Amino acid sequence: MAPGKRVRQFTPSVFAEFSRLAQAHGAVNLGQGFPDFEGPLQIRAAAAHALEAGQNQYAMSAGTPVLREAVAAHAQRFYGQRVDPAREVVVTCGATEAIFDAVQAFVEPGDEVVLFEPFYDSYLASVAMARGVPRFVQLHAPDDLHPRWWFDDAALTAAFSDRTALVIVNTPHNPTGKVFTADELARIGALAKQRGAVLLTDEVYEHLVFPGASHVRAATLPGLGDHTVTISSGGKSFSFTGWKVGWAIGPAELIGAIQNAHQWVSFCTPAPFQAAIAQALALPDEYFRGFVADYQAKRDFLAQALSEAGLTPLPCEGTYFLMAKTDGLRQAGEDDVAFCRRLVADVKVAAIPPSSFYGQAHASAAHGLARFAFCKTQPVLDEARRRLARRG
Repeated sequence: MAPGKRVRQFTPSVFAEFSRLAQAHGAVNLGQGFPDFEGPLQIRAAAAHALEAGQNQYAMSAGTPVLREAVAAHAQRFYGQRVDPAREVVVTCGATEAIFDAVQAFVEPGDEVVLFEPFYDSYLASVAMARGVPRFVQLHAPDDLHPRWWFDDAALTAAFSDRTALVIVNTPHNPTGKVFTADELARIGALAKQRGAVLLTDEVYEHLVFPGASHVRAATLPGLGDHTVTISSGGKSFSFTGWKVGWAIGPAELIGAIQNAHQWVSFCTPAPFQAAIAQALALPDEYFRGFVADYQAKRDFLAQALSEAGLTPLPCEGTYFLMAKTDGLRQAGEDDVAFCRRLVADVKVAAIPPSSFYGQAHASAAHGLARFAFCKTQPVLDEARRRLARRG
């Protein structure tokens, strides 16, 4: 019996392939984006305490009250955003599930979804599972006229139609490191409102924004709150990616629709980790300042290492990824996949080929690029620098 068409199109992710290759070649893995260090000790202790205290049964499907209240308090503290924790928050098994639930909630077969490419790979899979139609807006790398990643306004407008049901914006943006400006978000949100579409902002890197850039929550901009859903999680901000605690914030009607999908996907999120992330969201400002400073140092170190190796790192305003031009090391006729395979085999450093984050029509835009993750301990980054310097 053949699998259904919606899943037959899926192949193992690029992360699985390059993690396997990294292990096979004994490579330093700067591919998949998860820290190789632990998050705050007191938050780990909070999870252990919740386990010992007996918080080991099903949580409320929409999330424990303590976490939903913490999410609302965090929104008020950092963005001045007023959120009703009882009606305007739903907790999911990571941001990836929240994205999937939202797509299923708002997209009917044949509806169109606007995606900025390169995009986090689960977006396209979620749209395919809903039988939606993706419409792409390409982000262009910095050039002589544009000091940061940019998109063409005409291309943005052309991506919208009467069939547009959803727009997904990831800011700070994986894999480019772009942080969308208030003006850009306002233009995107206005087009979504004009078409009666939901604006879905994936803000999992909200606390990982470097000096010179500023994270703007689209839902707080004038005229956007009534049709915007904000998604975030505890994985990136607190280095607990394996706990899979995410959430969505938005108007009660939209959050209710996401909850309707969520209850049939995972039903609920592990209770002990919800208790711990609720405490993490209330950590003092010093934690968040130190978090950014540590990652800024890692970013700058890796950028220098890549430059010394003959690669050209592109500006990174946020996230823990660096995109780099590979022209200095790329062989004739080599695309990004072939380059990254050779890098892991010969140099013993793993990166991710970013063409996997594009639709087929624009995949060639990534052939001269590679994505490196710097969410690693200093000894790992030191070893990567040493290997890149000798280039095999």
